[in-house]
Amino acid sequence: MDAIDSDCARRAMISLTGLALGDGFGQRFSAAPGMGPSGEWRLPPGRWEWTDGTETACSVYTVLHRYGRIDQDALAAEFAARFDPGRGYGAATQQLPRNAGGDWRELAASRFDGAGSFGSGAAKRSAPLGAWFSDDVPEAARQAALAAEVTHAHPEGVAGAVAVAVAAAIAARREPIGAGVFLNEVLGHVPSGQVRDGVRDARALLVVSGPVAVAGELGCGKHSSSQDTVPFALWAAAKQHDDYPAALWETARAGGDAGTMCAIVGGILAPRVPGGRLPPEWLSHGEPLPEWVSL
Repeated sequence: MDAIDSDCARRAMISLTGLALGDGFGQRFSAAPGMGPSGEWRLPPGRWEWTDGTETACSVYTVLHRYGRIDQDALAAEFAARFDPGRGYGAATQQLPRNAGGDWRELAASRFDGAGSFGSGAAKRSAPLGAWFSDDVPEAARQAALAAEVTHAHPEGVAGAVAVAVAAAIAARREPIGAGVFLNEVLGHVPSGQVRDGVRDARALLVVSGPVAVAGELGCGKHSSSQDTVPFALWAAAKQHDDYPAALWETARAGGDAGTMCAIVGGILAPRVPGGRLPPEWLSHGEPLPEWVSL
């Protein structure tokens, strides 16, 4: 790798680590919707195991490390090869290993009577890609769309992935930025539709401090769609964009699919942590990334 690629990989690995940590942290709250730390800043005990979002994000990172861009065929093959049924995969990705020798394009397009999936899986894995392309935000959006299409052919599924990747690219620049300006820049790259409308509403709700109230307006992943997950996650990331732990606590307090939303928020904000040094106490609970991810 040259120096530029090395920087890309370093940013993406920090994002991937932050995503995995958020994923495992959020899972401790997903089993009890509406419940959270209740103002007590004590970390959940035990090991925080990550889920499918982290595993597929590792595949995205591996393809970027190999090619410097998203090769869709290679990514589909990577998803199928690394599939672990114990990680809670969504239906859109579960079918790839069963489709060995088939065309992922036909499979993705056939979901939901030909509409394609608009689930949040593509968005959940997109932050490390955005961190990789933080020097070129339009390219981050383009590559995120390519990565999403392998499993999520619906425009809203793609839009969610684009929104998260763009947010991560902006965050990874580590420039001082206001929350409203942050979301305005994201909006400049997200295609029209329900995800974009939700991010626009999230920007308007930055004046609200309570995550439960905001989740009531934007959704918090209870419907397992990009439209119901990405806007709130971006609200939390924008609201606490310089405080990784506070952003994850805010996200977990909302209830709903805290695992998915904390993974998104953690992946977006980890590269903003000075030196990429995530809180040691949090890391002590996190499940390590799989050994193959650095190959």
